[in-house]
Amino acid sequence: MKIRAKYCADEIKKHDHVHVVSHIDADGLTSAGIICKALGRSNIDYSIQFIKQLDETIIKEIGNKDYNLVIFTDLGSGMLSSIQEHNINAIVSDHHVPRGDIDLHLNPHLFGANGSSELSGSGTTYILATQLGNNTDLADLAIVGAVGDLQHSKHGKLIGLNRKILDEGMDHHVLDCYKDITFFGKQTRPVFKLLQFASDPYLPGLTGNEDACIEFLASMNLRFSGDERWRRWIDLTQDEKQTIVSSLFQYSLNNGISSYKLNRIVGEVYNLMNETEGTEMRDASEYSTLLNATARYDHADIGLAVCMGDRGEAYEAARRLLNEHRQNLVNGLQFVKENGVTILDNLQYFDAGKNIRETIVGIIAGMSTTIVENRDLPIIAFADTDNGVKVSARATQDLLRKGVNLSKAISDTCNEIGGSGGGHDIAAGATIPSELRHEFITKLDQVIGHQMNQK
Repeated sequence: MKIRAKYCADEIKKHDHVHVVSHIDADGLTSAGIICKALGRSNIDYSIQFIKQLDETIIKEIGNKDYNLVIFTDLGSGMLSSIQEHNINAIVSDHHVPRGDIDLHLNPHLFGANGSSELSGSGTTYILATQLGNNTDLADLAIVGAVGDLQHSKHGKLIGLNRKILDEGMDHHVLDCYKDITFFGKQTRPVFKLLQFASDPYLPGLTGNEDACIEFLASMNLRFSGDERWRRWIDLTQDEKQTIVSSLFQYSLNNGISSYKLNRIVGEVYNLMNETEGTEMRDASEYSTLLNATARYDHADIGLAVCMGDRGEAYEAARRLLNEHRQNLVNGLQFVKENGVTILDNLQYFDAGKNIRETIVGIIAGMSTTIVENRDLPIIAFADTDNGVKVSARATQDLLRKGVNLSKAISDTCNEIGGSGGGHDIAAGATIPSELRHEFITKLDQVIGHQMNQK
């Protein structure tokens, strides 16, 4: 990969100006942040464009602009033939399953690595950046992107090429990793919120129930801080943390949670050592959520500015967007709770119409595992867009073990029914014509059923 990355970097160095096109999720934003920082350090001017999905229309628009060089990050590998057809001089730095190959194409799948679990889009772009100059300090952004892409979830830690990047970041003191509770919000949330929003594993009786979580912690005589506010996880002593984890294990065993699910309560966590403790940027998981809250509300420029180091105006704007994002997630979950899901043989789905923003419907689908009765089926979500219907699909590690691969299922269904889509085995998406909803979900149900029967 480094040899191919050097070949791509040598092409970049031939140009005074390049155009960067990136995806709008946390992995896409960190990819853009990495390449833009690397370009700036190499005194190469750049323009930037963020998109939800790369399709023929956007590729045609880019082709008509006559850029000297376009760098696609966290997307492009599925549209290589179209990029070539429009005569775009392009470097593609992506980790999604590729369709074909071109000379200036960097993708882990081409080198025997899995882009779903061993290297993210930001990690791929980090490898490219290290061939542009001395950019190993950008390893922290690469890890934020990998965690945002849930690449650590399958094994409870980062593996493969992600691991090599983590090691480089630790060697250069920009990253630290250690075993801790894996629940979200350790830097910024009151402790009971960690339990209330726990979804992997789901904690029956605690997940989604604030009062029960507070009572659970009170039973351990967990003290408040001096001003009677709830403390955050980072405010607790090691003994207090150990008491909570031990109690959670016992509680989970008493409630019939299997041992392999229990193992997901504790795992590796990743801290950015140059960031202030108690802020969202200190923890890779919280940082990625902050970034998601910017681009998914049409403010990718703010997320990029945070990645580029703005801890003033851009950071405050990002935090405001994060609060809005959290409220929208609550509202979205409430919609699913009130309207329920439709259960088919091999999947369950809900149609949000215009009630949930298309850019967050996938997150809502993932969070819905905390409220649906059946967590043994993947969740599919529909949301209306200006160009048809956005489809978002989410599975769990348990479902992957049963043979489910959402990326392949979505791609196969699109190939047969219409639309375009793909992604990863555990999370995938598509855009389809409005009139194909019923036909699409029926066919997808059959495809997923076939996957599970093959296992």
